Order: sequence, then structure tokens, then C-alpha cells
Amino acid sequence: MPVPATLAGPIARWRARLAGLVLCVALPLAAGSAVAQGIDHAPFDALLRQHVRNGDVDYRGFQDSAAFKAYLAALAAPARLETRAERLAYHINAYNAFAIQGILDGLSPSSLLGRVRYFRLREWPLDGRRITLQGLEHEVLRPMGEPRIHFAIACASKSCPPLRQEAYVSAKLDTQLDDQARLFVNDPFRNRYDKASRIAELSEIFRWFGEDFRGAGSVQKYISRHVADADVAAALARDAYLVEWITYDWTLNGTPPRR
Repeated sequence: MPVPATLAGPIARWRARLAGLVLCVALPLAAGSAVAQGIDHAPFDALLRQHVRNGDVDYRGFQDSAAFKAYLAALAAPARLETRAERLAYHINAYNAFAIQGILDGLSPSSLLGRVRYFRLREWPLDGRRITLQGLEHEVLRPMGEPRIHFAIACASKSCPPLRQEAYVSAKLDTQLDDQARLFVNDPFRNRYDKASRIAELSEIFRWFGEDFRGAGSVQKYISRHVADADVAAALARDAYLVEWITYDWTLNGTPPRR
């Protein structure tokens, strides 16, 4: 039906305003969808399963991987993380991925100066900003109040926690972290318990981050929750051991990349 001339102008203006309103609503939604997305950890998971064995890392396997480069690029974009478990898994995976790439880039924590460069100076693009490994650990992960992160983030050295052969995911994060805690606490390379002398030789991680474990009452009480030997666990729960520290081994935790 033809529109009377007297109404054509008002109707056209109304349609224009409606189109503008729709555009104003649609643009922020589209922008939000493009800017803040969830991240798929599956590519990193596949690489870890292929190139990590019992914490030993084949860095050459990551060196030529287009999938690893794509995963790092995905970490750089702003992420939509809706739960605490998602945030923890995302940032633990990011730390481990950056630690690997740091080695590929020729950095190394094996010396004091090397550790300064590796942990404090090198910045990584993450979630729309830039952050160092030290910043990621101390400013993001530790404030989340989860001490088991110290058994999950692997800084490319033998005395660090073993790099897990799978990516961390929110759906099973608690199980993964508990498993890492048991693995670390009961590993005689990293922690030893002499029942006869009541001396516990512990990883320096427990010395450096002791305050993070004191929610259990003490470092010994925390360890008692995860140690396999029931007699050791009972004594640690009473703080009955004398603690000594195992010198940290900063040697690379695997096969170095090609140069």
C-alpha cells in the first residue's frame, strides 16, 4: 500500500532512528564477543602429552610447533574467565607455556643473572596486557589463595615441580592439583623424610613460600596431608621433624632446544 506523502517523512525518520538503535545495541555485543573469549587448552594439552615424560621435557618438540605458537597467540588476547577454577587453570597453563617459550628463546634460570632475565625482565603478552613470570606468580596466582599452585607451575628446572603431562582444566582442576601435591611431596628427589632421625629434608619451595602453606598451621602440617607414609604423616602433623632444606637444582628439566 502506498504511504501518504504527509507520513513518508516521519516514517523514514522513525526507521532511521530504529536502525541506529539496533546498531548501538549490536555493536557492543559483537565487540564483547570478539574481545573476550574463552580459551581452548586442548592444543597445549596435546603437546604436553606428546613431549613430556615423567616431568622431562623435550623442548625440541615445542620448538617447531605451529600449534604451540598459536596457543601463545591465543593467550595474548583478552580472555573471558567466569569461575575461579577457570582463572586458575588459565594462569597455570600460561605460566608453564611461557616458561617453555623462555627456554626456546635462549633464556635460562640456571644462573643468578639468568633468573633475573627469565623471571623478572622478560614480559609476556597475556589477557590483553604484558606480565613477567614473577608477576604472574606473585601478583596473579598467589593472591588467589591456592597453595597447590606451587606444585603445578614448572619453571624449567629439575627442582621445580614436574611439568604435568596434560593441561590444567577447570572441570578437573582440584583432582589435578591434589595429584600434583602428592607427587611433589612424595618425590625423594625433592623431599625426603628420615623416620629414625626425625629429619625432613624439604624443597626450598616450602621455605620461599612458607606463608602460603600456613593455613594448615605450619608447613609440616600441610605436608602431612599429602605424604604417603602414615607414620611420617602423623609425626609431621605434630611438627615433630627437624627441617633442613635441599639445595635447589636449576639445571634444565629436559632436552634443550636446537640452537
